Amino acid sequence: MKESNKIRILEVIPGFLVWATFIALIALSIFKPLLTIYFIIAFDLYWVMRILYMLIYLLTSWRRFQRDIRVDWFTKVKELDKQYQDYYHLVFLPTYKEPYDIVKKPFAAIVNSNYELDKFIVVLAGEERDQENFQMIAEQIKQEFGNKFFKFMTTVHPKDIEGELPGKGSNTNYAAREAKKLIDELGFDYSKVIVSNFDIDTSVHQQYFAYLTYKYLTHPNPTHASYQPIAIYNNNVWESNPIVRVVASSTTFWLFTDLSRPERLFTFSSHSMSFKTLVEVGFWDKTIVTEDSRIFLQGLVHYQGDYETVPMYIPVYMNTVDIGKFWRSLGNQYKQMRRWAWGVEHFPWMVRQFWFKNGRGRKIPFRRKISYFWNQTEGVYSWATAPIIILVGGYLPLWLATEIERETALFQNAPHVLALLMRGAMVGFITIAILYALMLPPRPKGYAVKHYVVMFLQWIMVPITMILFGSIPAVDAQTRLMLGGKHRLGFWVTEKR
Repeated sequence: MKESNKIRILEVIPGFLVWATFIALIALSIFKPLLTIYFIIAFDLYWVMRILYMLIYLLTSWRRFQRDIRVDWFTKVKELDKQYQDYYHLVFLPTYKEPYDIVKKPFAAIVNSNYELDKFIVVLAGEERDQENFQMIAEQIKQEFGNKFFKFMTTVHPKDIEGELPGKGSNTNYAAREAKKLIDELGFDYSKVIVSNFDIDTSVHQQYFAYLTYKYLTHPNPTHASYQPIAIYNNNVWESNPIVRVVASSTTFWLFTDLSRPERLFTFSSHSMSFKTLVEVGFWDKTIVTEDSRIFLQGLVHYQGDYETVPMYIPVYMNTVDIGKFWRSLGNQYKQMRRWAWGVEHFPWMVRQFWFKNGRGRKIPFRRKISYFWNQTEGVYSWATAPIIILVGGYLPLWLATEIERETALFQNAPHVLALLMRGAMVGFITIAILYALMLPPRPKGYAVKHYVVMFLQWIMVPITMILFGSIPAVDAQTRLMLGGKHRLGFWVTEKR
């Protein structure tokens, strides 16, 4: 069989498993409703236990987060044996059609960092498809910030390059290759250049670069690691509607749980790594949507399993998708979640690299391959199926049971058992609501104290958001990959206000 046909079959598998699960659930609810009730109760119990188990990791990360943001990391960097002055930070800020007020914020945050600005090379990466707007903004940025760093440069990614998918991956791939020319001209050691690839709405914590430098310089093999901060969507949180806030913050708390489990941690959105690594793995993939997580897998394959993602318990602050228009913001939220769910495109790539005859990752230790493959595959499958099974599937057999089956003790007690399990899961949501309130930025002028109450009560919408902005976009993405062709997802640039 041709390799292209094998890959096409692999693309079908995730979506097939999801739809097979839903069809099986409906069929069993019709023909074996009591058996389905047993399954749903067992499944719900498993997920309640899993939520409580994940709370341990969440609270562990929270404690480390509260500890690390209070440390003066630049002082600790100065105390190291290694000379931090020998290292430079290369920061990429890709932009496409964003207004000046959005673009200038990451620059202002870098300038306010507790770090020496003459150690920064900052690249503002624009697109030819937006050249007129970009050139105007780039000139404003240069006038306001250009002389504050060691080097400031702009790049314009050409449009319509054959074999590329327009998006952040192709833009930063081009920008990184252009930056390499500068690095070579300066004669810098690639291993002493630390790269950060940020979304354009990313405002770093004041300690971010000092913390990153400390992590890099104290790591036993810093070029064999990516560095993942916590993404907190606080830039416009008070202006955002409650639904968008809940969905965005759910991503933050998912990251919190995974930071305490670095053995399963991928890179996500804004992240950092060694320039040496970036060059050796061939830069960010310019043919896919989810280049942010793929770059970790590229490192894992290139170094035959000797690669990891180092958790950074320090935040970068980002925007929610709210743009001031309720329904359009919800539409944008759905598109963003579907784009993230398109990470299912890693499934065929991982199989090909790990197990195909010409796969570059065949020599990765078997247990390590299985671990990452399972985490990725189970993650996208559960993302699509678990909320629907838990919140909708439990009612199907109750609706479809015969009169005789309705008279059984199991049937009579099932609603009470399911309700009890859901109340158990609320322990996790209440904990998250409390931590969320503690992370909020100061209340802006014009917002009454009652808005804090809304911030807390909004978490009762989690069951709804888990389906509308969790399961459904994930099913959408996996179905598109399964169907292929014109249904495949392209890169969607999030609107920002």
